[in-house]
Amino acid sequence: MSWKAKLNDTKTQLKSLNGQIPDTSAAFGALGKTVKKDAALTFKEKEYVALGIAVATRCEPCILFHVEALVRLGATRDEIGEVLATCVQMGGGPGLMYAGKALEVYDELAA
Repeated sequence: MSWKAKLNDTKTQLKSLNGQIPDTSAAFGALGKTVKKDAALTFKEKEYVALGIAVATRCEPCILFHVEALVRLGATRDEIGEVLATCVQMGGGPGLMYAGKALEVYDELAA
């Protein structure tokens, strides 16, 4: 299955979950909106941090969403690579494995 297909499947799953727990989903969405504003860090910089956390926690769906956001925000492959190098430095072998996944997601979504 392609990463785009996995992303679409994850979005479908979340729509179903959001319908089941609308109040919780709305609260989580509101939390997300509070950090998306540019402040001391830009939204793009915050997405780099989120991608690093997604790789470190081995959350494939999180990687998909944050790479998708970074593609929309104009992130380059070199910028993604630097974030992933830091993930490897901080996360060792597991960081290396999920960094590879994240770069593959970037390549597919940016194409």
